[in-house]
Amino acid sequence: MQLSGKRALVIGGGGAGIGRAVTNLFGAEGAAVVIADLDPARAAEAADQVRASGGTAYPVSGDVRSLADLEAMVTAAVESLGGLDILVTVVGGQVAFVPAVKLHEMADEDWDTIYEVNLRYVARAVRTALRVFLEQGTGGSIVSVGSVTGFMAAPEQAAYGVMKAGILSLARTVAAEYAANGIRMNVAAAGAIATAVNTAPTDEWVDEIPLGRYGRSEEVAAAVVHLASDASAYTTGQQLVLDGGVSVRGPFG
Repeated sequence: MQLSGKRALVIGGGGAGIGRAVTNLFGAEGAAVVIADLDPARAAEAADQVRASGGTAYPVSGDVRSLADLEAMVTAAVESLGGLDILVTVVGGQVAFVPAVKLHEMADEDWDTIYEVNLRYVARAVRTALRVFLEQGTGGSIVSVGSVTGFMAAPEQAAYGVMKAGILSLARTVAAEYAANGIRMNVAAAGAIATAVNTAPTDEWVDEIPLGRYGRSEEVAAAVVHLASDASAYTTGQQLVLDGGVSVRGPFG
């Protein structure tokens, strides 16, 4: 098992969608996992599912927009697991939170909302986890679920793209500053993934994907496990792109 003996916190939507797939696979791969979600019932259900499969899991709830809640989630993970080896950040998006509009039409408060739920909480969670890793002195691995919009144009989702680009920049900074401490950070940059928020893909969108289909949450989870595990011990400050070939398709493809 790739994560045998590892202690992980999956924060931001750990009980649903991609986060749920990550927690399930972490449990199957031998990690003890704390599942953080805004909805306590959803976090508990996800933890029950991991335990039903023979894994170790604990639920915790909180709002990633609150610094106090974020710090409490990390503290709960350390106390429940006896330490922390892996941090995964998941939740993000734009259209689930504010309207998709052209940049000049975007309200300032909507921009701030996208900042809160895509980049600020990630930076806060990373800073908090770094303090834990440094105090333990045993290194650590951080994986953030990002997006191809972080390096491709995102019409009517400018704020989302900017924040996802910021996550990659954050990962590179962590790589540069903490490699000597055995701490790594990488990004799983997702394209179009079929989730409850992103359902019923149109034929037009699918036609733009060279592999001809939406990705699955389980495929993102597999990438997160790889980046979190010792199998990628020589990888830091990088992004693994999961987009069905969208980002490499040329104009004549």
